[in-house]
Amino acid sequence: MSLTAFNLHTIRFISHHLNLSHFNSRVWSCSGRKMNQAKLGTMVNGSSSYSSKVVVNDPNLVQQKKNAIRLAGPSKFQVIADFDNTLTKFWVDGCRGQSSHALLQQENPEYNAKRDELFNYYHPIEYDPQIPVDEKTKLMEEWWGKTHGLLIEGGLTYDAIRNSVANAVIAFREGVVELFEFLEERDIPVLIFSAGLADIIEEVLRQKLHRTFKNVKIVSNRMKFDENGNLVSFTGKLIHSLNKNEHALDMAASLHDHLGEVDDQIIDSASVKKRTNVLLLGDHMGDLRMSDGLDYETRISVGFLNHNIENSLDTYRKGFDIVYLDDAPMLGVVKLVSELFSPARD
Repeated sequence: MSLTAFNLHTIRFISHHLNLSHFNSRVWSCSGRKMNQAKLGTMVNGSSSYSSKVVVNDPNLVQQKKNAIRLAGPSKFQVIADFDNTLTKFWVDGCRGQSSHALLQQENPEYNAKRDELFNYYHPIEYDPQIPVDEKTKLMEEWWGKTHGLLIEGGLTYDAIRNSVANAVIAFREGVVELFEFLEERDIPVLIFSAGLADIIEEVLRQKLHRTFKNVKIVSNRMKFDENGNLVSFTGKLIHSLNKNEHALDMAASLHDHLGEVDDQIIDSASVKKRTNVLLLGDHMGDLRMSDGLDYETRISVGFLNHNIENSLDTYRKGFDIVYLDDAPMLGVVKLVSELFSPARD
């Protein structure tokens, strides 16, 4: 379905303040973990018809939600965000950005190949709209379980994680730091819900942002290492792309400052659940369920539709309050939260 089929009143163009960069219609992608470049041809989401656009399904409803959140104030507000392709870019310097799972290079390349085989089999299933959700959920559990097993069997070390992140094609969207800083100044928590790997996400934050934020907590699959830095197990509930929600809050922890060390800050699940106004950020329809465990009063959902726009926009438009297209920066979200709350007091 093309954009012209939508009611023009539901679409707002904000290129004048986002300054989005335009992708060349002929893009190059780093193929797999070998980082070989392969021509992909003309992409739908690289076309000029979609660049610099944001789709708002019901502007009046969004304004009503903004008014309610503003009236309640920052003490009732929290942000729940996906990580891969939401906080991070889909494209990095013309290459397909890597996820926190995909960037990982084990010392034994045989296990990288085995995980690639699993990806090639299960990834199409993840996005197949013809497969019922209950059946797909079981298959996602199967995929994640097998992948975690290979990481342990292959002898993954924390040194490998550090090296993998250092060599990875991964970058945060422009505006992520500004968003985190704005929220930190107002003591607004950010819960990063990810089906990836918490230890890798934390390492990405350290290496790419060169700082941590006291208000940012990770809810993801967490590894357990022995005294020699060897992976021995995973802790807590398995989180995959279809079961991310606030029932996993018991897995949340502050960012690691050092291997095996977590600071004394422990996320207060009861306090978080009292923050009943939510800004939800995601790139997958399943991300809309991240707030399922929270009895929220008002939620503004923001979706990042990075590719396959022609086939997916109608679904995203109906699911999310606001949809950013073409791997957009986070600047629109920064503008949104700045409209919700006044400048922080000195």
